[in-house]
Amino acid sequence: MSGAVTGLTKHQIARRAARDIPDGSYVNLGIGMPELIALFIPDDREIVLHIENGLLGMGPSPEPGEGDPELINAGKKQVTTRPGAAYFHQADSFAMIRGGHLDLSVLGALEVAANGDLANWSTGREGAIPAVGGAMDLVSGVKAVYVLTRHCTRQGTPKLVERCSYPLTGPGVVDRIYTDLAVIDVTANGFEVVDLPPGVGFDDVAARTAAPLRDARPA
Repeated sequence: MSGAVTGLTKHQIARRAARDIPDGSYVNLGIGMPELIALFIPDDREIVLHIENGLLGMGPSPEPGEGDPELINAGKKQVTTRPGAAYFHQADSFAMIRGGHLDLSVLGALEVAANGDLANWSTGREGAIPAVGGAMDLVSGVKAVYVLTRHCTRQGTPKLVERCSYPLTGPGVVDRIYTDLAVIDVTANGFEVVDLPPGVGFDDVAARTAAPLRDARPA
């Protein structure tokens, strides 16, 4: 592996992903880093954020001490609402997901395989989370799936792999990955780098990816 490389912060990853969400999209943001996208929705786009526990029109997290303790997302974090927001039963929320009414789901990951398999809910170890929960619906019922994640674990182990070793959330579901080191499309040919942040080279990314990687950036 090549030497140390400085990539994007988690806020910068979220900002970069927000740039690619099309105007008019209905989007579910997963727990963790994906939640930060709510802070970076471009002003010139109308993007409607959905949460599984029954809200359409979510806004960013409130300032400390200014939130409503009963207005929370699926990760039990306080959120705000945007003008025109609607509340509904959780069963209706999942009917929206399963019915194909959401354009995009943005999730975190433990591993992503070169064929688009996603593992993001359990390491499979004793005492791990006992069930996949709503993530299974979110990756199978939407039109596209983006992943936001660090490129490697804190121990330096690649998260982008040839084949997932953890229990799957969904097979072949990931379309695009945003990490601190690259934006990567999942294609029929495997992982393809489509964008790199300043100071990061293709070889830096390839050295930290446990699967073949193709440079698909414009010449």
